[in-house]
Amino acid sequence: MSMRPPLARARGLGSAKDGVSHFWWQRLTGLALVPITFWFVGSVVSLAGTDYAHFRAWLSHPGNTTMMILLIFAAFHHAHLGMQTVIEDYVHDEGVKLFSVIALKFAAFLFGVFSAVAVLRVALVGG
Repeated sequence: MSMRPPLARARGLGSAKDGVSHFWWQRLTGLALVPITFWFVGSVVSLAGTDYAHFRAWLSHPGNTTMMILLIFAAFHHAHLGMQTVIEDYVHDEGVKLFSVIALKFAAFLFGVFSAVAVLRVALVGG
């Protein structure tokens, strides 16, 4: 016996069985961003006033390249999950909501890939 009203059952409203995963990924990316952000801020402070050649040499180190790419993907995924939650909670028109979530997924993926490619290009090729 279901506690949902018949209209909700007819519309298919209810749990999509995705909320717990979304919740934990949001927490995991937020937790991962804490040490990565400390590393990034420390790196920016230590690189202040240096020229491009020094920055490129710094970014060419495999550890720094890896950390930058981890920062990019964790930040974009975390931002994507947060903005998706806001859209799903506060946009009430279903068509606008669907378009917004799809556009958000596309933009987060595209900007994440472009950012990672830019880091790899500077690290491996030099610009």
